Amino acid sequence: MAAAASNSQLHYSVHDPTRFPLPSPSSKCSHLSSSLLLELQVKPYRTNSIPSLTSNCRSSRVYCEIKSFESHQNYHQQNLTVGFLSGSGQLHSIQSSSPPSSVPMAATASSDSGSKGVKRICLFYCDETKALAERIAARSDAIELRSINWKTFDDGFPNLFIPNAQGIRGQHVAFLASFSSPKVIFEQLSIIYALPKLFISSFTLVLPFFPTGTSERMEDEGDVATAFTLARILSNIPTSRGGPTSLVTFDIHALQERFYFGDNILPCFESGIPLLMNRLQQLPDSHNIAIAFPDDGAWKRFHKQLQHFPTIVCAKVREGEQRIVRIKEGDPQGRHVVIVDDLVQSGGTLIECQKVLAKHGASRVSAYVTHGIFPNQSWERFQFDSAGNPATGLSYFWITDSCPSTVNAVMKRQPFEVLSLASSIAAALQI
Repeated sequence: MAAAASNSQLHYSVHDPTRFPLPSPSSKCSHLSSSLLLELQVKPYRTNSIPSLTSNCRSSRVYCEIKSFESHQNYHQQNLTVGFLSGSGQLHSIQSSSPPSSVPMAATASSDSGSKGVKRICLFYCDETKALAERIAARSDAIELRSINWKTFDDGFPNLFIPNAQGIRGQHVAFLASFSSPKVIFEQLSIIYALPKLFISSFTLVLPFFPTGTSERMEDEGDVATAFTLARILSNIPTSRGGPTSLVTFDIHALQERFYFGDNILPCFESGIPLLMNRLQQLPDSHNIAIAFPDDGAWKRFHKQLQHFPTIVCAKVREGEQRIVRIKEGDPQGRHVVIVDDLVQSGGTLIECQKVLAKHGASRVSAYVTHGIFPNQSWERFQFDSAGNPATGLSYFWITDSCPSTVNAVMKRQPFEVLSLASSIAAALQI
């Protein structure tokens, strides 16, 4: 076939099956529904020197997958490598003496890109993240949900199965994880390590909350940095055909943790602060907002994203045997003050900030954290300010859905309001 091509005229155009389905697709190309296809039409030269060749050859049309596209600078020659989707054999190289008018320069992009460069994603999830995965898929037609069978053997070890594993070959794949407790990490890591080895085009791990290291203090010899351990585990995820795994996570607790990851993973550090800013703009008193940080760590992490708001910085100081919260700088007088931090556990520091801000004249006090952990149902400590008295409660307490178990507990309880990461994750999957 390659020899025949060298003695024939070649006409070709790009076919996008997501927009224009093949007239009679064969079973061999059903798994390439999101790929660009090359439609080849081979016609013999009209030549008087070889009349028998002209009379015996017929025009034929085949559909092929573009393997590579090389365009020389002078545009007088293009080299394409394609593979047949019908019939057998491999057409190794075809040269054209003039640039094809029907192949746009966009065809030089990855052949598995959809129309307008949108990647189609197969999104897997665990039981805990199913609701968030459904919200993500609702934000984009390019995301298709795929389930996993999560079972256990009689001895308690995971019994896992990925349905239709061959169907994701050549696809962009993502897994939405939740490491909410140590007992679920192993079974999810088993899936995370298995997916990239199924001949997929790329693999993205979405871990909205990176859980380890939130309470660790490396002060004495012998302290173990479990955040570093988890980062090393994730850094050794097998590479897919497209290269290293991408990791999407939000507002990681300790800023130095981003340097714990190795070269075999590409961490993408996102933030939930844009969700907060959009919500604040919807408030009737949006012109009177001030931002309070409970400590210097929160200020270092978030002040650049919130620099156009008046800022108040609090700090813990020791008085005798007690550590109390005081205002270090800024004035809350008459303001609707929003306390901002990356996460909340027991909530003791945040409640102390609420009280000191109210004492110094704040008209309303609200709070935002990206990760509402709330161990031992500590969310019950936060009361709703229904009478305009910020010393007794919060007007709003915004959290994201990075910790699904918390969302289920506080969904319909004031002052809590959930800001979903679904749109942010859907956008990050297109990077």
